[in-house]
Formats: sequence, structure tokens, C-alpha cells
Amino acid sequence: MTSICLHDKATIERLLRQNVHLHIYSIGDLDDFFWPYTNWYAIRSDTEISGIALLYVGQTLPTLLALSEKTDNIYRLLESILHLLPQRFYAHLSPGVESVFRSTYHLDTHGAHMKIALLHRSAVDTFDCPDACGLGRNDVDEIVKFYQRSYPGNWFDPRMLETDQYFGIREAGRLVSVAGIHVYSPEYKVAALGNIATAPSHRNKGYGRQVTAKTCQSLLKNVCHVGLNVKVDNDQAISCYKRLGFEVVASYGEYMVERK
Repeated sequence: MTSICLHDKATIERLLRQNVHLHIYSIGDLDDFFWPYTNWYAIRSDTEISGIALLYVGQTLPTLLALSEKTDNIYRLLESILHLLPQRFYAHLSPGVESVFRSTYHLDTHGAHMKIALLHRSAVDTFDCPDACGLGRNDVDEIVKFYQRSYPGNWFDPRMLETDQYFGIREAGRLVSVAGIHVYSPEYKVAALGNIATAPSHRNKGYGRQVTAKTCQSLLKNVCHVGLNVKVDNDQAISCYKRLGFEVVASYGEYMVERK
């Protein structure tokens, strides 16, 4: 087996769609909006290509997505491309795969996470969202300040507002809850929710569920698969998502990785 770089979208998509819900983020990154910032690697044998990984370089800190039900393939792939990876990056890794980095990198764990997917959309379709309104590029300053107050350390790309897939709730003219996306591709029919937060003073009012449902309702006009990532100990968020028809589809770990 040898490691290869992939450049053909059709080949990459075929590999990723073997498990759509595990690879929603990666499939979305095939979209022209994200594609220029992607590097793709895989394992090739005499008969097949497998074990795909994505290095996304669209932000200051690159992100490596190395997820698979067959972790042996991913392990071998990463082992063969260690010399190609950045000095420092963030990583989403299937359980056990992280050990490939321990000899040459420092690993700082950011906890166990789960991938959840919207598998039962009837709850979302019928959910009433009377307070949620659309947010766009004109709201960027307000949104950034909201995250600084309510979700410190949150990763937010203002370019995502161009998708018109962000929704919020205001009280007394002030944003108190927001939901949006990290990935959105009508072409590939996938979306990954992200940047979901409610101001601490306005929690337990159902606002988070309302903005999440409104975002899903909007997304489902153009996509078929919606998912997101969540920490395993975020019980309140998990409960909210399950009430909207989401289910857990995979587990993985998040790490900050830096060469020794």
C-alpha cells in the first residue's frame, strides 16, 4: 500500500459517501467555496483506494480530519504522511488513531466528541420558531461581539454569513441566541451546523432549540444531510438536538497537535 494525494472531486466524493454522516464536513469541503483550501490524502493498493484524510488550510490554524470506521487504514495513511503535515494543527481523529502522532508530536486533548446527524426530520419540520430571524453580512459586528460574550473561543468564519444560513433571537434589540453553519453545500447536499450559542442570562428558555430548528428548516430546502459535532459531556446540547430528531452516529477525539 502507498499513500497518494487526491485531486479528483468525483473520486474523493465516492470515498466519502461510503459513510455520509461521518464525513459531512469533508463532503461539504468539496464545494467550490472551500475546495481551494483543501489537501486530500488516501491509501492506494493494487485494487482500491481507501483511508481518506483531509487537511483544511482555510484558517490560520490548519485542521486535519482523519475519520474512518476502519482505523487501521487511517493509521497507516497518517504514518506515511507525517512528514507532510504542518508543525502545528488541530485534528479530528477516530478513536485510537491519535497514537500515530505520539513519537513526533505533542498532543493536547480537547476531549471526546460525537458526530450527530438529523435522521428524523419530522420534529424539525413542525417546530415553531416565532422569535428567530435571519442574520446576514450586515450583522457581522454584532455577531462577533455576541460570541465574545457568550461563546469565548468559538471558531466563527464571517464568510459563512454569505450563505444566509444564520439565525438569531433578539431581546430588547440585543442578540441573545444564534445558530448557523460551519459547512454548507447545496451542490453536495450537505450541511454542518455550528456557532450555536445562547447568552448565559437567557438560557433554559428554549432559544437554542428555536434557532437550531429554524436553521435546519432553512437548510433542508437545499440539502439532504445535516449534522454537527458536540462534546460528549454537553448533555444539555445533546438533549436539545435529540428532541429535534438528531442521533449519535460516531465518536471521535479532538486534539491540538504540535511537532516536538
